[in-house]
Amino acid sequence: MSTLAFNRHGVWAIYQFEMARAIRTLFQSVVAPVISTSLYFIVFGAAIGSRMTQVDGVAYGAFIVPGLIMLSLFNQSISNASFGIYFPKFTGTIYELLSAPVSYLETVIAYVGAAATKSIALGLIILATAAMFVPLRIQHPLWMITFLVLTAATFSLFGFIVGIWAKSFEQLQFIPMLVITPLTFLGGAFYSIDMLPPMWRTVTLFNPVVYLISGFRWSFYETSDVSVEVSLAMTLGFFVICLVVVGWMFKTGYRLKS
Repeated sequence: MSTLAFNRHGVWAIYQFEMARAIRTLFQSVVAPVISTSLYFIVFGAAIGSRMTQVDGVAYGAFIVPGLIMLSLFNQSISNASFGIYFPKFTGTIYELLSAPVSYLETVIAYVGAAATKSIALGLIILATAAMFVPLRIQHPLWMITFLVLTAATFSLFGFIVGIWAKSFEQLQFIPMLVITPLTFLGGAFYSIDMLPPMWRTVTLFNPVVYLISGFRWSFYETSDVSVEVSLAMTLGFFVICLVVVGWMFKTGYRLKS
């Protein structure tokens, strides 16, 4: 019976350790993304917003807020979770973790939970920062929190996968910089995909980030590029896929025991 009990002490210890690391790197974790977001508002909100006043009936400066939050959320979730599991691999302490009385599920909950917590906190800080630049309204706050938490958890799981897969710090940065960021910029973070020609709009619909940003923006302004039901289904689908991949990695010991 005891072997089936949830080891909350082990999960809490890993969670606290990861959260403490975020506090030690407070500038990198919080201040730098907030400064970057402020610069986005200055460049996109002031320069472009002066020429394109509204998108779907929403002031352009306010329209880009959900996209900016998602951009930071994606990158921070991935980097927090990937570094969290990669560092034990790099130092060799991963074997102590694997031999500890903590199950694979508990390990994932601790690392992913800590990464998601940091990302959600950052998202809320950026939201507060955005409110100082543009007037915001959140039509569906519960849906906003739902999309925020689900997206943070999903991309933290994805970051966990990247951390296990990576063999070097260069590979650790490869996915966020060369895959996620371009997909976010091409996924309607700063514009509505309805503004694109029909052919390019169809191509853009193959970008999974479109659905995440669209659903999150709908919770603010009730305007979206795709239906909120499709956005939620795609987000849940990505979450389940990441969960299955993480389970396979632990079951096979992929790049964990070699």
